[in-house]
Amino acid sequence: MAAMELDMLSQNFKALGDETRLKIICLLSEQPYNVGELAGALQLTEPTVSHHLGKLRDLGLLNMDSVGNKRYYKLNDALLNNVLAFFNPETMARISAYLLSEEPTAAAYHQQQDSAARARSEAWLAELDVSDADRKVLKDYTLNGKLKQIPTKEKKLLAVLRWLAQEFVPGERYTEFQVNQRLERYYHDYVTLRRELVEFGFLEREPAGRTYWVSEG
Repeated sequence: MAAMELDMLSQNFKALGDETRLKIICLLSEQPYNVGELAGALQLTEPTVSHHLGKLRDLGLLNMDSVGNKRYYKLNDALLNNVLAFFNPETMARISAYLLSEEPTAAAYHQQQDSAARARSEAWLAELDVSDADRKVLKDYTLNGKLKQIPTKEKKLLAVLRWLAQEFVPGERYTEFQVNQRLERYYHDYVTLRRELVEFGFLEREPAGRTYWVSEG
């Protein structure tokens, strides 16, 4: 019920919020007019006046009578009074309660989701066994434990690689498939990450590239 009332109010006041339509209503509150008379009084073209009359008629705010070959418009006082009657304490309280109980808008929902994601990410960062400098880099380049992008600057890239290297246990051997599996948990371009880990000396591999292990250097 409240949703319908709110929608009706919105439509009516959207129509009444136009200055030309308000002028038409003021004129019609005195007496009926036809399109030509309204156009003359408002100094507008008849098509423009007809457009505004159509908007008001669509909402039931006007009635029309035919006199000969002319159509005269007059206010639907009963409906206009009903619109104004919406502004009573009971209706306003009902609409207010409806608005407060509504689901959040899409924008508000996404804002809540983003805030929750940031909170989870900060909690995850706090638990990492990394230096404060590396933690600062990871805060910019990760979200919820996932890498958002690979840094282009070497200093920041090294911070990311030091973090990823913790995924591998010293002394254990890994197939290329196993290395890829572990890195893909953090970023889709696991090939680049694997190559960087090797090139910067965090991982070593046999010449054939089938086995990897943590560098002891």
